[in-house]
Amino acid sequence: MDSDENHPSDSGPSRKRSSSALQLGPRKKATSSSPLVLHGRHFGRTVFALCNYPALLTAGILRLKELQDSPIEDYPADVRCEHRVFVDLINSYPGLLDRLTSGEEEDVIHIGELLGKGASGSRGDDTKTLKSAVLEWLVPRGQAVIPPLSQNIKSDRGFNHEVTGALLCPAGLDWSNTAIKLGLKSGETAVRGDQWPIFLYAGYEYDPEDPWKGLLKSDILICGFKHVFTSPSSVDKEPKATHSSNAYLHGMKSVTKGSLAYIATQVRFSLSSSSVFSRTDTVTDSENFYHSILDLLEDPDESEEVIDLMTWWTRRIFPNSSSSQRDISKNSALFKIRAKRATLQARANINTT
Repeated sequence: MDSDENHPSDSGPSRKRSSSALQLGPRKKATSSSPLVLHGRHFGRTVFALCNYPALLTAGILRLKELQDSPIEDYPADVRCEHRVFVDLINSYPGLLDRLTSGEEEDVIHIGELLGKGASGSRGDDTKTLKSAVLEWLVPRGQAVIPPLSQNIKSDRGFNHEVTGALLCPAGLDWSNTAIKLGLKSGETAVRGDQWPIFLYAGYEYDPEDPWKGLLKSDILICGFKHVFTSPSSVDKEPKATHSSNAYLHGMKSVTKGSLAYIATQVRFSLSSSSVFSRTDTVTDSENFYHSILDLLEDPDESEEVIDLMTWWTRRIFPNSSSSQRDISKNSALFKIRAKRATLQARANINTT
């Protein structure tokens, strides 16, 4: 696994994806590092985390030829989603499309493996460091988690512990209800990935009459995001990307939908009792969870709420970014300059009509 700027090296879904490239592929033996590996690390964190990259690239190239005769709108929803990820990928790496279309099939597969190595490497690094870091965010600073939780062993987490169980309890269920708690602990009450835990909500409070209220705005998510993107040391400090952070090195100046879904998935897994992140793990159902979050954030019908949410996040993580700037103060010189310019432009428009 490659080292990166924050983490030292160490050796029923809403859409059908059984044959899609947008699922984890088999684990590959690590190859030598390259810019594509580094790009894969960031792309996996910020755009799409659970890809079979060789399959994504191979299918995407073939589809580009097909799209000369039929529009993408004619394809099923899962294929359209896969193609959007493919387009995002080739647009995010200059010259990638030329390399893919001019190379042989084995070249395409090799490029995909390098990207996949980066994505899986960053995911593994984040899983490892968040496993211990999340314990610092479970209760207010100065308080102790009782009974104590091990940093290295996860078997006592999940619904096996009062604190992590309360955070993972699906929104709408009452963890304080003995019958519900016993059902979750025993596994008799199965929790699917699209049954979102209460920790996603601000203040860990869920309003069934307004399920958007506070969604994806919890303190533990903010801590997780800072830990991964603006360095672990920034969790308790002013949220800004340092020169050694993932965000700075990759020119990240706003929170993306993919990065938010990724952090939610990582934090959820760190709270669980599962020791290995796997798409076949039916207990955590992490892949279904990740897709369900991303589906909501990409739903055009939810665009108003999503825009507000992404703006909220960017202002908290990248407050100095141009995309997070608030309205100009009305008593400032800048406001007066802008107002004067607007007045002059309005007069000019009147005179030309």
